[in-house]
Amino acid sequence: MVKLFVRFAAVALAATFATGSNALALGRDPGLPNPVATPGATNARVTQATIHSTICVSGYSSSVRPPESYTQKLKYHQLDTGYNLRGDTRASHYEEDHLIPLEVGGSPTSMKNLWPEPWNTKWNAGKKDSLENTMHRLVCSGAVLLATAQRVFAANWIVGYQRYVAS
Repeated sequence: MVKLFVRFAAVALAATFATGSNALALGRDPGLPNPVATPGATNARVTQATIHSTICVSGYSSSVRPPESYTQKLKYHQLDTGYNLRGDTRASHYEEDHLIPLEVGGSPTSMKNLWPEPWNTKWNAGKKDSLENTMHRLVCSGAVLLATAQRVFAANWIVGYQRYVAS
């Protein structure tokens, strides 16, 4: 099943990158994913009504996180098929990340929610992690609705960082 999924993903990514549609070509900040390849995807089990039995339970994210064997294989493939920053395909320069984080109900395995997020940019995985923690806390406390938190990441997590973390 995973092999078939990765094979399907390979075809989809190759089609996406054959057009040269990486973040820089689209005029987007290199800390943002390609919106065509990675628009974000949510976990149908996580809803506003279920947050206190899913994402707000200690250990939830680790219970749904896909194995590293899956994400590493995907990251190498994405980097090799053009999902990289200025031709840099060194895997250690990226974190395979969920656009909509598991902490706010992102899909664990959907190709629409995973991308090689660069470390060597101003807006990198470390800054996004800060926003993930903040949004998780706000959703679980009831200060922000789950759907709002998910939109923050799907729309432009950098704007979300500036609003919720940097302000």
